[in-house]
Amino acid sequence: MSNEASAAMKRFSQYVQSPEWFCDFRYFDVTGIGAEEGVHRRDPSSVINVGGVYHVWYTKSTGVAQGFAAGDDAKVFPWDFSEVWHATSTDGHAWVEADRALGAGEPGNYDDRSVFTPEILHHEGRFYLVYQVVASPYRLRSKESIAIAWADDPAGPWTRSPEPILRPAEGGEWEGDEDNHLRVVRPGPFDSLKVHDPLLLPLRGRFYLYYKGEQMAEKFTGGGRATRWGVAIADSPTGPYVRSPLNPVTNSGHETCLWLHDGGVAALLTTDGPERNTLQFAADGVNFEIQAHLASPPEAPGPFRQEEPTRRGLDGLRWGLCHDVSGPWHYIRGFAADERRKHLYATGNPPELADLTSLPPGMPWEGAGAR
Repeated sequence: MSNEASAAMKRFSQYVQSPEWFCDFRYFDVTGIGAEEGVHRRDPSSVINVGGVYHVWYTKSTGVAQGFAAGDDAKVFPWDFSEVWHATSTDGHAWVEADRALGAGEPGNYDDRSVFTPEILHHEGRFYLVYQVVASPYRLRSKESIAIAWADDPAGPWTRSPEPILRPAEGGEWEGDEDNHLRVVRPGPFDSLKVHDPLLLPLRGRFYLYYKGEQMAEKFTGGGRATRWGVAIADSPTGPYVRSPLNPVTNSGHETCLWLHDGGVAALLTTDGPERNTLQFAADGVNFEIQAHLASPPEAPGPFRQEEPTRRGLDGLRWGLCHDVSGPWHYIRGFAADERRKHLYATGNPPELADLTSLPPGMPWEGAGAR
Protein backbone atom coordinates (compact mmCIF):
# COMPACT_ATOMS: atom_id res chain seq x y z
CA MET A 1 0.00 0.00 0.00
CA SER A 2 1.24 3.49 -0.85
CA ASN A 3 2.81 5.55 1.93
CA GLU A 4 0.30 8.22 0.95
CA ALA A 5 -2.59 6.08 2.18
CA SER A 6 -4.64 7.33 5.13
CA ALA A 7 -4.05 5.97 8.61
CA ALA A 8 -7.34 4.08 8.39
CA MET A 9 -6.31 2.29 5.18
CA LYS A 10 -2.88 1.45 6.57
CA ARG A 11 -4.58 -0.24 9.53
CA PHE A 12 -7.02 -1.98 7.18
CA SER A 13 -4.16 -3.55 5.21
CA GLN A 14 -2.95 -5.24 8.40
CA TYR A 15 -6.26 -6.95 9.21
CA VAL A 16 -6.71 -10.62 8.42
CA GLN A 17 -8.89 -10.79 5.33
CA SER A 18 -9.50 -14.56 5.16
CA PRO A 19 -13.23 -15.41 5.06
CA GLU A 20 -12.52 -18.57 7.07
CA TRP A 21 -13.44 -16.86 10.34
CA PHE A 22 -16.34 -14.68 9.21
CA CYS A 23 -20.02 -15.41 9.79
CA ASP A 24 -23.34 -13.95 10.84
CA PHE A 25 -25.60 -15.55 13.45
CA ARG A 26 -29.17 -16.75 13.61
CA TYR A 27 -31.10 -17.26 16.83
CA PHE A 28 -33.91 -19.65 17.73
CA ASP A 29 -36.08 -20.44 20.70
CA VAL A 30 -35.58 -23.62 22.71
CA THR A 31 -38.03 -25.41 24.97
CA GLY A 32 -37.54 -26.63 28.52
CA ILE A 33 -34.97 -23.99 29.50
CA GLY A 34 -36.39 -21.01 27.64
CA ALA A 35 -38.36 -18.03 28.89
CA GLU A 36 -40.34 -18.60 32.11
CA GLU A 37 -42.02 -16.03 34.33
CA GLY A 38 -40.32 -15.74 37.71
CA VAL A 39 -37.21 -17.72 36.71
CA HIS A 40 -33.75 -16.65 35.54
CA ARG A 41 -31.77 -19.10 33.41
CA ARG A 42 -28.54 -17.72 32.02
CA ASP A 43 -24.85 -18.29 31.28
CA PRO A 44 -25.05 -21.72 29.63
CA SER A 45 -21.92 -23.83 29.54
CA SER A 46 -20.55 -25.31 26.36
CA VAL A 47 -22.79 -28.08 25.02
CA ILE A 48 -21.27 -31.56 25.02
CA ASN A 49 -22.48 -34.85 23.57
CA VAL A 50 -22.24 -37.99 25.68
CA GLY A 51 -23.56 -41.22 24.16
CA GLY A 52 -25.78 -39.39 21.67
CA VAL A 53 -27.30 -37.04 24.25
CA TYR A 54 -26.54 -33.32 24.48
CA HIS A 55 -25.81 -31.85 27.92
CA VAL A 56 -25.62 -28.27 29.19
CA TRP A 57 -25.17 -26.65 32.61
CA TYR A 58 -26.34 -23.14 33.49
CA THR A 59 -27.15 -20.60 36.20
CA LYS A 60 -30.70 -20.79 37.60
CA SER A 61 -32.43 -18.61 40.19
CA THR A 62 -35.87 -17.29 41.05
CA GLY A 63 -37.16 -13.95 42.23
CA VAL A 64 -36.65 -10.29 41.44
CA ALA A 65 -33.19 -8.75 41.88
CA GLN A 66 -33.48 -5.74 44.19
CA GLY A 67 -29.92 -4.37 44.27
CA PHE A 68 -27.46 -3.82 47.11
CA ALA A 69 -29.52 -1.08 48.75
CA ALA A 70 -32.19 -3.63 49.71
CA GLY A 71 -29.96 -5.17 52.38
CA ASP A 72 -27.86 -8.27 53.00
CA ASP A 73 -30.79 -10.69 52.82
CA ALA A 74 -32.13 -9.38 49.50
CA LYS A 75 -31.35 -10.80 46.07
CA VAL A 76 -28.97 -8.23 44.57
CA PHE A 77 -28.41 -9.67 41.05
CA PRO A 78 -30.23 -12.22 38.86
CA TRP A 79 -27.28 -14.56 39.60
CA ASP A 80 -27.52 -14.03 43.36
CA PHE A 81 -28.91 -16.96 45.38
CA SER A 82 -28.32 -19.05 42.25
CA GLU A 83 -27.67 -22.73 41.65
CA VAL A 84 -26.09 -24.68 38.81
CA TRP A 85 -28.60 -26.79 36.90
CA HIS A 86 -28.24 -29.44 34.20
CA ALA A 87 -30.41 -30.13 31.13
CA THR A 88 -30.33 -32.72 28.35
CA SER A 89 -31.56 -32.91 24.76
CA THR A 90 -31.53 -35.30 21.83
CA ASP A 91 -31.86 -32.63 19.13
CA GLY A 92 -30.41 -29.40 20.55
CA HIS A 93 -33.85 -27.77 20.42
CA ALA A 94 -36.11 -29.48 22.98
CA TRP A 95 -34.39 -29.60 26.37
CA VAL A 96 -35.34 -31.39 29.58
CA GLU A 97 -34.27 -29.77 32.84
CA ALA A 98 -32.79 -32.87 34.42
CA ASP A 99 -31.43 -32.00 37.85
CA ARG A 100 -29.72 -29.51 40.11
CA ALA A 101 -26.00 -30.14 39.79
CA LEU A 102 -24.81 -27.82 42.56
CA GLY A 103 -26.46 -25.66 45.18
CA ALA A 104 -24.88 -23.15 47.52
CA GLY A 105 -22.45 -24.51 50.10
CA GLU A 106 -22.98 -24.96 53.81
CA PRO A 107 -23.21 -21.78 55.93
CA GLY A 108 -19.78 -20.34 56.53
CA ASN A 109 -18.24 -21.93 53.42
CA TYR A 110 -16.63 -19.97 50.62
CA ASP A 111 -19.67 -20.71 48.39
CA ASP A 112 -22.53 -20.33 50.86
CA ARG A 113 -24.31 -17.49 49.01
CA SER A 114 -24.38 -18.40 45.32
CA VAL A 115 -22.84 -20.73 42.73
CA PHE A 116 -23.17 -19.68 39.09
CA THR A 117 -21.68 -19.24 35.59
CA PRO A 118 -20.60 -22.87 35.05
CA GLU A 119 -18.47 -24.38 32.32
CA ILE A 120 -17.91 -28.08 31.58
CA LEU A 121 -14.88 -30.14 30.59
CA HIS A 122 -15.14 -33.85 29.75
CA HIS A 123 -11.62 -35.23 29.99
CA GLU A 124 -10.44 -38.84 30.15
CA GLY A 125 -13.82 -40.12 31.29
CA ARG A 126 -14.39 -37.58 34.06
CA PHE A 127 -16.56 -34.47 34.05
CA TYR A 128 -15.30 -31.21 35.52
CA LEU A 129 -17.46 -28.18 36.31
CA VAL A 130 -15.72 -24.86 36.91
CA TYR A 131 -17.95 -22.10 38.24
CA GLN A 132 -18.10 -18.81 40.10
CA VAL A 133 -18.82 -18.51 43.83
CA VAL A 134 -19.57 -15.79 46.35
CA ALA A 135 -19.97 -15.98 50.13
CA SER A 136 -22.48 -14.13 52.30
CA PRO A 137 -23.02 -11.28 52.71
CA TYR A 138 -23.00 -10.13 49.06
CA ARG A 139 -21.83 -6.52 49.01
CA LEU A 140 -20.21 -4.10 46.58
CA ARG A 141 -16.77 -4.97 47.89
CA SER A 142 -17.37 -8.71 47.99
CA LYS A 143 -14.71 -10.69 46.18
CA GLU A 144 -15.75 -13.56 43.92
CA SER A 145 -13.72 -16.69 43.25
CA ILE A 146 -13.68 -19.77 41.02
CA ALA A 147 -14.26 -23.34 42.22
CA ILE A 148 -14.30 -26.77 40.59
CA ALA A 149 -16.37 -29.92 41.05
CA TRP A 150 -15.97 -33.32 39.41
CA ALA A 151 -18.07 -36.41 38.72
CA ASP A 152 -17.92 -39.66 36.78
CA ASP A 153 -21.34 -39.10 35.23
CA PRO A 154 -23.04 -35.96 33.82
CA ALA A 155 -25.81 -36.44 36.38
CA GLY A 156 -23.32 -36.47 39.27
CA PRO A 157 -22.90 -36.80 42.15
CA TRP A 158 -20.42 -33.92 42.16
CA THR A 159 -17.45 -33.60 44.51
CA ARG A 160 -16.54 -29.97 45.25
CA SER A 161 -13.09 -28.54 45.76
CA PRO A 162 -12.57 -27.77 49.47
CA GLU A 163 -11.34 -24.28 48.56
CA PRO A 164 -11.55 -22.09 45.44
CA ILE A 165 -9.02 -22.97 42.76
CA LEU A 166 -8.57 -19.29 41.85
CA ARG A 167 -9.14 -16.21 43.99
CA PRO A 168 -8.87 -12.52 43.06
CA ALA A 169 -5.31 -11.26 42.82
CA GLU A 170 -3.78 -9.38 45.73
CA GLY A 171 -2.38 -5.88 45.56
CA GLY A 172 -5.37 -3.56 45.86
CA GLU A 173 -6.36 -1.49 48.87
CA TRP A 174 -9.75 -0.01 49.66
CA GLU A 175 -10.14 3.60 50.74
CA GLY A 176 -12.12 3.87 53.96
CA ASP A 177 -14.68 1.41 55.32
CA GLU A 178 -17.73 2.42 53.29
CA ASP A 179 -19.01 -0.37 51.02
CA ASN A 180 -18.05 1.51 47.86
CA HIS A 181 -16.20 -0.50 45.22
CA LEU A 182 -15.04 2.65 43.39
CA ARG A 183 -13.08 4.15 46.29
CA VAL A 184 -9.58 2.74 46.43
CA VAL A 185 -6.08 3.70 47.53
CA ARG A 186 -4.72 1.23 44.94
CA PRO A 187 -6.90 -0.66 42.43
CA GLY A 188 -4.53 -3.63 42.21
CA PRO A 189 -4.24 -5.94 39.18
CA PHE A 190 -6.91 -6.29 36.51
CA ASP A 191 -8.49 -9.17 38.50
CA SER A 192 -8.20 -7.77 42.03
CA LEU A 193 -11.95 -7.75 42.83
CA LYS A 194 -13.52 -10.68 40.98
CA VAL A 195 -12.56 -13.63 38.82
CA HIS A 196 -15.51 -14.50 36.61
CA ASP A 197 -16.73 -16.80 33.87
CA PRO A 198 -14.21 -19.67 34.15
CA LEU A 199 -13.51 -21.98 31.22
CA LEU A 200 -11.14 -24.96 31.36
CA LEU A 201 -9.25 -26.45 28.39
CA PRO A 202 -6.58 -29.17 28.18
CA LEU A 203 -3.66 -27.93 26.08
CA ARG A 204 -0.31 -29.64 25.49
CA GLY A 205 -0.52 -31.80 28.57
CA ARG A 206 -1.55 -29.00 30.92
CA PHE A 207 -4.82 -27.33 31.91
CA TYR A 208 -5.61 -23.73 30.99
CA LEU A 209 -8.20 -22.01 33.18
CA TYR A 210 -9.42 -18.90 31.35
CA TYR A 211 -11.42 -16.29 33.24
CA LYS A 212 -12.66 -12.72 33.15
CA GLY A 213 -11.11 -10.29 35.60
CA GLU A 214 -12.79 -7.38 37.34
CA GLN A 215 -10.64 -4.76 39.01
CA MET A 216 -11.30 -2.79 42.18
CA ALA A 217 -12.57 0.66 41.10
CA GLU A 218 -13.36 -0.80 37.70
CA LYS A 219 -13.34 1.80 34.96
CA PHE A 220 -15.66 2.43 32.04
CA THR A 221 -14.21 3.48 28.70
CA GLY A 222 -15.50 4.18 25.21
CA GLY A 223 -15.44 0.42 24.72
CA GLY A 224 -17.67 -0.26 27.73
CA ARG A 225 -16.59 -1.95 30.96
CA ALA A 226 -12.83 -2.42 31.33
CA THR A 227 -12.99 -6.21 31.60
CA ARG A 228 -10.20 -8.42 30.34
CA TRP A 229 -9.38 -12.11 30.37
CA GLY A 230 -6.61 -13.93 32.16
CA VAL A 231 -5.42 -17.53 32.24
CA ALA A 232 -4.04 -19.69 35.02
CA ILE A 233 -2.27 -22.96 34.25
CA ALA A 234 -1.95 -26.25 36.15
CA ASP A 235 -0.68 -29.79 35.67
CA SER A 236 -3.97 -31.25 36.96
CA PRO A 237 -7.59 -30.18 36.39
CA THR A 238 -7.99 -29.54 40.11
CA GLY A 239 -4.86 -27.40 40.35
CA PRO A 240 -2.88 -25.79 41.82
CA TYR A 241 -3.25 -23.01 39.23
CA VAL A 242 -0.60 -20.38 38.54
CA ARG A 243 -1.46 -17.19 36.67
CA SER A 244 0.33 -16.54 33.39
CA PRO A 245 2.95 -13.76 33.64
CA LEU A 246 1.42 -12.33 30.44
CA ASN A 247 -1.99 -11.70 32.06
CA PRO A 248 -4.28 -10.20 31.01
CA VAL A 249 -4.21 -12.13 27.74
CA THR A 250 -6.98 -10.03 26.16
CA ASN A 251 -7.74 -6.32 26.37
CA SER A 252 -11.48 -6.90 25.81
CA GLY A 253 -14.28 -9.39 26.22
CA HIS A 254 -17.02 -10.17 28.71
CA GLU A 255 -18.16 -13.79 29.16
CA THR A 256 -15.42 -16.21 28.13
CA CYS A 257 -15.90 -18.34 25.00
CA LEU A 258 -12.92 -20.40 23.86
CA TRP A 259 -12.24 -23.74 22.20
CA LEU A 260 -9.29 -25.84 21.04
CA HIS A 261 -8.40 -25.09 17.43
CA ASP A 262 -5.56 -26.29 15.21
CA GLY A 263 -3.05 -26.82 18.02
CA GLY A 264 -3.96 -23.60 19.81
CA VAL A 265 -7.00 -21.79 21.21
CA ALA A 266 -9.70 -19.79 19.43
CA ALA A 267 -11.83 -17.22 21.24
CA LEU A 268 -14.95 -15.14 20.73
CA LEU A 269 -14.76 -11.81 22.57
CA THR A 270 -18.02 -9.90 22.97
CA THR A 271 -19.70 -6.94 24.68
CA ASP A 272 -16.86 -4.91 26.18
CA GLY A 273 -13.51 -3.41 25.21
CA PRO A 274 -11.91 -1.98 22.07
CA GLU A 275 -11.72 -5.45 20.48
CA ARG A 276 -15.22 -6.58 21.38
CA ASN A 277 -17.14 -8.68 18.84
CA THR A 278 -14.02 -10.26 17.38
CA LEU A 279 -12.85 -13.80 16.77
CA GLN A 280 -9.25 -14.31 17.88
CA PHE A 281 -6.67 -17.10 17.84
CA ALA A 282 -3.58 -17.87 19.93
CA ALA A 283 -1.28 -20.64 18.73
CA ASP A 284 0.18 -20.84 22.25
CA GLY A 285 -3.09 -20.25 24.10
CA VAL A 286 -1.86 -16.89 25.41
CA ASN A 287 -0.97 -14.44 22.61
CA PHE A 288 -4.28 -13.76 20.86
CA GLU A 289 -4.60 -12.06 17.46
CA ILE A 290 -7.78 -10.82 15.77
CA GLN A 291 -9.02 -13.02 12.92
CA ALA A 292 -12.40 -11.43 12.15
CA HIS A 293 -14.87 -8.78 13.28
CA LEU A 294 -18.45 -10.01 13.73
CA ALA A 295 -21.85 -8.37 13.85
CA SER A 296 -24.30 -9.23 16.66
CA PRO A 297 -22.57 -12.32 18.13
CA PRO A 298 -24.39 -14.29 20.84
CA GLU A 299 -24.28 -13.12 24.45
CA ALA A 300 -22.69 -15.53 26.93
CA PRO A 301 -22.31 -18.22 24.24
CA GLY A 302 -21.93 -21.87 25.09
CA PRO A 303 -21.10 -23.48 21.74
CA PHE A 304 -21.21 -27.18 20.98
CA ARG A 305 -17.78 -28.45 21.93
CA GLN A 306 -16.36 -31.06 19.59
CA GLU A 307 -14.32 -33.94 20.97
CA GLU A 308 -11.29 -33.10 18.83
CA PRO A 309 -9.71 -29.68 18.16
CA THR A 310 -11.40 -27.88 15.30
CA ARG A 311 -9.66 -27.39 11.96
CA ARG A 312 -11.80 -24.73 10.28
CA GLY A 313 -12.00 -21.36 11.98
CA LEU A 314 -15.74 -21.42 12.62
CA ASP A 315 -16.14 -25.08 13.58
CA GLY A 316 -16.15 -24.10 17.26
CA LEU A 317 -19.19 -21.85 16.73
CA ARG A 318 -21.40 -24.02 14.51
CA TRP A 319 -24.24 -23.91 17.00
CA GLY A 320 -24.90 -23.71 20.71
CA LEU A 321 -26.81 -21.93 23.44
CA CYS A 322 -26.63 -18.37 24.75
CA HIS A 323 -28.74 -16.15 26.95
CA ASP A 324 -31.10 -13.25 26.45
CA VAL A 325 -31.11 -10.73 29.31
CA SER A 326 -33.10 -7.98 27.61
CA GLY A 327 -36.26 -8.63 29.61
CA PRO A 328 -37.12 -8.93 33.30
CA TRP A 329 -36.56 -12.72 33.30
CA HIS A 330 -33.37 -14.01 31.71
CA TYR A 331 -33.62 -17.08 29.52
CA ILE A 332 -31.61 -19.39 27.31
CA ARG A 333 -31.98 -19.59 23.53
CA GLY A 334 -30.06 -21.15 20.66
CA PHE A 335 -27.69 -19.73 18.09
CA ALA A 336 -26.20 -21.02 14.86
CA ALA A 337 -23.51 -19.68 12.54
CA ASP A 338 -24.83 -18.38 9.23
CA GLU A 339 -22.20 -18.31 6.49
CA ARG A 340 -24.44 -17.38 3.58
CA ARG A 341 -23.08 -13.87 3.30
CA LYS A 342 -19.51 -15.18 3.26
CA HIS A 343 -20.38 -17.65 0.51
CA LEU A 344 -22.12 -14.91 -1.41
CA TYR A 345 -19.00 -12.73 -1.27
CA ALA A 346 -16.76 -15.60 -2.35
CA THR A 347 -18.84 -17.11 -5.17
CA GLY A 348 -21.64 -14.70 -5.99
CA ASN A 349 -24.15 -17.45 -5.18
CA PRO A 350 -25.52 -18.35 -1.75
CA PRO A 351 -25.45 -22.06 -0.88
CA GLU A 352 -28.48 -24.15 -0.16
CA LEU A 353 -29.67 -23.85 3.44
CA ALA A 354 -28.97 -27.53 4.04
CA ASP A 355 -25.28 -26.94 3.26
CA LEU A 356 -24.74 -24.12 5.73
CA THR A 357 -23.59 -26.00 8.79
CA SER A 358 -23.49 -29.39 10.44
CA LEU A 359 -26.30 -28.84 12.90
CA PRO A 360 -27.89 -31.60 14.94
CA PRO A 361 -31.13 -33.13 13.68
CA GLY A 362 -34.17 -30.96 14.27
CA MET A 363 -32.25 -27.70 14.58
CA PRO A 364 -34.54 -25.01 13.18
CA TRP A 365 -33.23 -22.80 10.39
CA GLU A 366 -36.20 -21.49 8.52
CA GLY A 367 -39.04 -22.71 10.70
CA ALA A 368 -40.90 -21.19 13.63
CA GLY A 369 -38.61 -19.68 16.23
CA ALA A 370 -35.69 -19.01 13.87
CA ARG A 371 -34.77 -15.42 13.19
